[in-house]
Amino acid sequence: MNPSSRSAIVTGASRGIGRAIALRLAADGFQVVINYAGNTAKAQEVVAAIQASGGQAVAVQADVSQPDDVQRLFASTQQAFGGVDVVVHSAGVMAMAPIATDSLDAFDRMLHVNLRGAFLVLAEAARHVRDAGRVIALSSSVIAKSFPQYGPYIASKAGVEGLARVLANELRGRRISVNAVAPGPVGTELFLEGKSAEQIAQLGRTAPLERLGEPEDIAAVVAFLAGPDGGWVNGQVVRANGGFA
Repeated sequence: MNPSSRSAIVTGASRGIGRAIALRLAADGFQVVINYAGNTAKAQEVVAAIQASGGQAVAVQADVSQPDDVQRLFASTQQAFGGVDVVVHSAGVMAMAPIATDSLDAFDRMLHVNLRGAFLVLAEAARHVRDAGRVIALSSSVIAKSFPQYGPYIASKAGVEGLARVLANELRGRRISVNAVAPGPVGTELFLEGKSAEQIAQLGRTAPLERLGEPEDIAAVVAFLAGPDGGWVNGQVVRANGGFA
């Protein structure tokens, strides 16, 4: 699969891991749609960075948990670039909440955005991604750790992994690969928020490589799966975490 003249949608691409993925795919030659939920300024910064490097990008606002928004996202991509070849679903939310009845609102929100959003994005990807395309969903390596207060988040991301594996089978015959990438702790604004320096340092030592991941580490794995060398990987969860789990 030659990235030249190919288009990629990256959801949640205005910051963090999604931003790094969008920049990397653009550097690899993809025309990139920067999806974002609400921060127009941040999304336009990513577009400007790609254009400054000679790439092509547009920003499209869409709430991934809303069917009409997701349909508009794919329609806008087809209008801008003539089709959809790669979909990277990175959008998501995370909150700490114990498994308790008073956590139900947090549980519902994470399932609504993380799991319902993945279902809708993957469903539209199944309709629109061209032959020999790629679909990649972001999960999380914290699934293997079962840390307290991660129950709702882990439930949502475990569901994402299940959807990716099933869709890989449902797209049989179209030469479209579907995989999930499960980062470990990554030094993004979202991850660092609310944590003390001691907590961050401790988490950084957890993996045998003894550092936090960088967004670019995850972007490199996604780029492999989206690029010409990743075509034989299908229905898998790639745990990009430095040995965290």
